Amino acid sequence: MRKQMEGDNQRRRALARQAREQGRQPSETGASLSASKQLTSLDRGKRVGPPPAGVRHKPDSTRGGPSPPQAGAPTNPRPQVAPGVNTGGTTTMGYHALVDDVRRRAGVDFRTAKVGAEATVLVLAFALDEAERRRLLAAVPTSLRDVLPVDGIKQRRDVSGFLAEVGRISGNTPEEARYQAEATLAALADADGDLVESLRVPDGLRELLEPTPVGGGVVGANTSTAPLTEAELTAVLADMPYWSGGSEGLHRVVALPADNLDRVLDRIERLQQENGRAPTIARPGPTAAVLTVRSTRAGAVTAQDVDLARQVDAAIDEAGAGMANG
Repeated sequence: MRKQMEGDNQRRRALARQAREQGRQPSETGASLSASKQLTSLDRGKRVGPPPAGVRHKPDSTRGGPSPPQAGAPTNPRPQVAPGVNTGGTTTMGYHALVDDVRRRAGVDFRTAKVGAEATVLVLAFALDEAERRRLLAAVPTSLRDVLPVDGIKQRRDVSGFLAEVGRISGNTPEEARYQAEATLAALADADGDLVESLRVPDGLRELLEPTPVGGGVVGANTSTAPLTEAELTAVLADMPYWSGGSEGLHRVVALPADNLDRVLDRIERLQQENGRAPTIARPGPTAAVLTVRSTRAGAVTAQDVDLARQVDAAIDEAGAGMANG
């Protein structure tokens, strides 16, 4: 033991002398430590690798490596409700009760009613001015406004565009979208009539808020979804000589040379873009076409179909006049 201490001391003195010759303090080389600690200190100075366990260091943001991504904002954020917005007296509506009311009115299952109600509320919200939009969204259940399509919502302030957008989001035809939109708006009106009545809905959409009359409502054909009665059908057919049929549908046959017929049918198909509906077209031959109007959801002829049949007549007359002038 004594020999080891003497050897350590000799080494310590040699290190101190070497440090002084280099213009350094002995403590910088570990020569001032006791013999029992000197070698440990020198070995530790040469050690490489991570710091001992338990020693924490703050992360160095200047070191290499990818930085965490910045939080991004969605390109088409869902409409938000501002806190404290006056909702016209109603702050909440029962979600299940509201959707079930839509289901009952539209004659669909709960899931279909939910999707249709969501689409109607969102498309209506984007058709309103910002203040009105916030009032509407603050009043309806969160589940009806919390899902925004990936490709966003287009602002539609006319009936045909509105129904086309509702149908696009809900995966339904414009005709089906009309049933769901009317059912949703009627259910909202029952839940909070003051809110719906006070909303500044664009004039082009006001007809969707009109209550559905009892019966077919043939006089001044409107958006009623009720099937026409037999008496109403008889009155319709008496006033529309080019049409025939019954409760299963109204039909009109158009017979023209092939080129002229194609021109007429092109004009009729444009009704789909103009009002969201067009007749079903069958081609039994190159010079004949059978046009049929019928409400699929109602399973019968409604006042909407009468209105569409009259639009078809007007489109045929328009196309015929164009051919005569050409």
